[in-house]
Amino acid sequence: MKRLLWLGIGLAVGALVVRKVSQRAQSYTPAGIATSLSESAGGLVESVRSFVDDVRLGMAEREDEIHAAIAEGVEFDFDEEYEEGHR
Repeated sequence: MKRLLWLGIGLAVGALVVRKVSQRAQSYTPAGIATSLSESAGGLVESVRSFVDDVRLGMAEREDEIHAAIAEGVEFDFDEEYEEGHR
């Protein structure tokens, strides 16, 4: 009975090892590499889109602040603000 138990455990561990090795080997095939690259590229594209959306949101907020300040009659010296921000 003990031998049957150890045989079952050995078969289960062996099956898991073979499955993991097969998955790892597949990741090094041309198809596996292509899949990995496409997933990475997809993540990069999504990151860039997120960054662009954040920049647009910030630009819109700043534009609203400028419009509100102009509506209140605040005068801006745009050249001075530009020079201060780019020193």
